[in-house]
Amino acid sequence: MQIEYAERIRTLPPYLFAAIDQMKKEALLKGADLIDLSIGDPDIPTPSHIVEAMKKAVEKPEHHRYPSYEGMLSFRKAVSDWYKRRFNVELDPEGEVLSLIGSKEGIGHIPLAFVDPGDIVLVPSPGYPVYPVGTKFAGGIPYFMPLKEENDFLPDLDSIPEDVCKKAKLMFINYPNNPTSAVADKKFYEKVIEFAKKYNIIVCHDAAYSEVYYEEKPISFMQIDGAKEVGMEFHSLSKTYNMTGWRIGFAVGNKEVLSGLGKVKTNLDSGVFQAIQEASIVALETDDKILKEIRDIYKERRDVLYEGLRDAGFEVKKPMATFYLWVKVPKETNSIDFVAKLLKEAEVLCTPGVGFGEYGEGYIRFALTQSKERIKEAVERIRRLKL
Repeated sequence: MQIEYAERIRTLPPYLFAAIDQMKKEALLKGADLIDLSIGDPDIPTPSHIVEAMKKAVEKPEHHRYPSYEGMLSFRKAVSDWYKRRFNVELDPEGEVLSLIGSKEGIGHIPLAFVDPGDIVLVPSPGYPVYPVGTKFAGGIPYFMPLKEENDFLPDLDSIPEDVCKKAKLMFINYPNNPTSAVADKKFYEKVIEFAKKYNIIVCHDAAYSEVYYEEKPISFMQIDGAKEVGMEFHSLSKTYNMTGWRIGFAVGNKEVLSGLGKVKTNLDSGVFQAIQEASIVALETDDKILKEIRDIYKERRDVLYEGLRDAGFEVKKPMATFYLWVKVPKETNSIDFVAKLLKEAEVLCTPGVGFGEYGEGYIRFALTQSKERIKEAVERIRRLKL
């Protein structure tokens, strides 16, 4: 029997992090003392009070049956309460909050609700690879919006051709940004809302990193007047509470947009395990002192890596949010070759910028997901290289 993949699979580029995993496996098989700064998977454990809440919740028989598709009302109420405390945004938990099996799942599914074959989706480049992949799975055409340093890594909406704007159904934006660590301000979001209203485009804001910040709290797209009219915001408990493996997130915003995403989900999944939702209510009520301790750890690591790379001659800006550093590679090389060089000669693994899209070429991304001591060691190894 001959097995043939569908075209949507055949035309996919290799998934960035799967390729990095393979590089990592090969290096470890050779006995490398690898320092992995490539993938944004927090090494800090989930806070213990959340784990304890999960232990209790998992013993409740009522959680062992199918969960509700949209999420427990108590969980959605906890999300709306969190948005009120954190951003002073009012959300109706019944119609303006939807649970997700991690924000990645919602991001991948949203094009299926609104994009027909041939429709355009505006996608940042560099950006999270799921934006264009989800678009292609729905038969849509990604139009890549360059994120350039001279524009503070914000898309230049005025440069998008008129015919593209008129065919666009969705626009993905992501701040604080992965991979560039850029943050957006009120003025930018206001321009996005004006643009979306003009061309009838649904805005999908990925805010997964809003709680990983240092000097200043990032704002939410939902805080801006008119945001609910044009779109929605994805969020996740993964990065905020070190719960990447728990697979729980949520979407908030426009009721009709969430209803469309919900229709996809009811046909393709059966919701989030209720014990995880119950533990996540405890997570959303976590005292900020605990979250500040986590941020302080990342801040210390950030400073060590930033100062070390700068002293080693790299061009790098100090990130104000996320746990990533977006670093220029030496001019005579490209991002993939430079990552390979660091892996081979320093046993340090990072991520090539081109893996996030064409406009990520010329950069590499480091993640602050190793201890301060290991980051210091990585810096010393890189310094010893002839760059």
